[in-house]
Order: sequence, then structure tokens, then C-alpha cells
Amino acid sequence: MRTNHEIDYKIYGEEMQYVEIELDPNETAIAESGAFMMMDDGIQMATMFGDGSKPQQGLLGKLMSAGKRMLTGESLFMTAFTNMGQGKKRVSFASPYPGKIIALDLQELGGKIVAQKDAFLCAAKGVSVGIEFQRKLGTGLFGGEGFIMEKLEGDGMAFVHAGGHVFERVLQPGEVLRIDTGCLVAYTQTIDYDIQFVGGIKNTLFGGEGLFFATLRGPGKVWIQTLPISRLASRILTYGGAGGRKEEGSILGGLGNMLDGDGW
Repeated sequence: MRTNHEIDYKIYGEEMQYVEIELDPNETAIAESGAFMMMDDGIQMATMFGDGSKPQQGLLGKLMSAGKRMLTGESLFMTAFTNMGQGKKRVSFASPYPGKIIALDLQELGGKIVAQKDAFLCAAKGVSVGIEFQRKLGTGLFGGEGFIMEKLEGDGMAFVHAGGHVFERVLQPGEVLRIDTGCLVAYTQTIDYDIQFVGGIKNTLFGGEGLFFATLRGPGKVWIQTLPISRLASRILTYGGAGGRKEEGSILGGLGNMLDGDGW
């Protein structure tokens, strides 16, 4: 039996997706501020501190919970959408930029998922949205996400969003996967997450891919995105600014501009 609210859902769209959640009477969905798209008549919207996973929590506890969420880049407040009418009602939440919405059944995933900051979109009431500290010094300093990531705990449905195409990879016990630190979206709590130096003077100076890999060791599940929002923003700034072309992460960018006639 689930302790979190049970919700039905359907995801629509391709590049710019939204998730439609169906609520039975008195069922509630929680969402990140700004994710709301539309809802049926009969659904009541209420702003609250934190995620509402601990209804008996006092004011100090709610403030501490909301303060922790600020460390992950989320807002102090969340919004609860409750079906106060008769029969099933629907509420929809939209993705903030091109990418995919991932549906995560926490009950089937061991009760906990660790995700990148700003990944959370919405969830069933009862799902706890908190912070996960990276205890390894190298992971915190060079992991791309810093010492603090987001954790989703409970036994209900939760939805996260990431850029580009998002796919799931299942790692067997002892299996190792190395990916770009910015492409890591989320992973189950059984995954061992660490950072590895790329190595090699040519890779460091001319590779343009960064100095570190995210190293993930199974068993467990990993979700990977093809287009981190930081990479998209960097390209927009590069090609939209007055600086002309710059090769990402490479010291040869200026030389390339001069050869093109942009640096004279």
C-alpha cells in the first residue's frame, strides 16, 4: 500500500512536453512554482512552504525544509492542487524548456531518487523533495552539480524534466559508466557516484570536453540527458553575442576566429 497519494497521468508532446495528472476527489498533486499550465474546474490551488510531505510539521520545520530547497535552486514555496469536486479532475504542468519529462514511480525505484538541481517538476502529495549532499570532496568540487543535489523520497509518482532527449540506462553490479558531468539527470540510491579526471595533456588543453567524467558504478538505474540547459545557454550566448565563434572549452577558439576573419 502506498502512503503517498495515488495519481494517474499522461505525458503529451515531443520537444515541449506537458504532463496531465488525473486526481480523484481529495487527491493532491504538488508542483514547483511556475510549472502550472491548466486545470479543470473544481481543483483548488494553495501555496505552501515546502512539499507538504509532513503535514504535522511545525513552522520551524517547514522553514528549514523550504530553506533546504533554496540550496538546490528551487523556490521557498510549492503549490498544491487538490480535487475538491465530484468525480475525476485533471491538472497539467508544462516543461520549462525543450526536453523530456520523466515519470518516476518511487515505490518501484527503492523509495529514493537523486537528481540534478532544478530537475523537479511535480509529484503526488506525500513525496518529499529535499537535498542530497555529496560526501566525496572531488565529487562536490568537480561534479558539475556541486556538493548539493536534489533527492525525491516516498512511494508515489514524481516527475522530473531534463533537456534534449532523455534515456534510461540500467547498470549491472560492478558495471561502470562514464558520462559528461552535465548530462547526468538522476540515479537510484544504489548507484555509486564519483568523479574521474580525464587525464592527458592534449585532452586537457584541446579536448573541449571538460576535465572530469562522472563515473557511475552499478547496480542501479541512471537517467541521462543529451542537452544540459547549461550547454544550451552557453551556445546561445556564444552565437548571439558580439564575440563571434568560440570553440567550447578549447584554447584554439581565438585562432579559429582569426582564420575566419573574425578576429581582425
